[in-house]
Amino acid sequence: MVEELRLPLIGGRVEAGFPSPADDFIERSLDLNEQLVANPIATFFVRASGHSMDGAGIHDGDLLIVDRSITPSHGSIVIAVIDGGLTVKRLRKRGMRVSLIPEPNTLDQGAYVPIEVGEETDATIWGVVTWSIHNIQCTR
Repeated sequence: MVEELRLPLIGGRVEAGFPSPADDFIERSLDLNEQLVANPIATFFVRASGHSMDGAGIHDGDLLIVDRSITPSHGSIVIAVIDGGLTVKRLRKRGMRVSLIPEPNTLDQGAYVPIEVGEETDATIWGVVTWSIHNIQCTR
């Protein structure tokens, strides 16, 4: 059973431009499980490692929320099992061809290659990534 943890939700939206002083009140409490977990029985958390998905907003050390009940489709970001190890990639389906596509940032484009799934590379799609949570730190 998932324990409920309610945290304050500030009303309105946070302005990325000029601040709005009228919005500094608490609207209600919020349970992150309600917001981030659609199917608790089939949901798992895993940490991302490496930089092959930086361009998709998934960074080294991010906490990924993975739902195994979702049927993966073309364009889904998935967790796949390849040779006993887990990897996170974007799923590409073209006819009968299935590929797992890295999305590094533009500086690392040549460092990562797509993984063609087939007879030579056996892969199992383990789940679909629904959220990526990462820490934003100032490194100045």
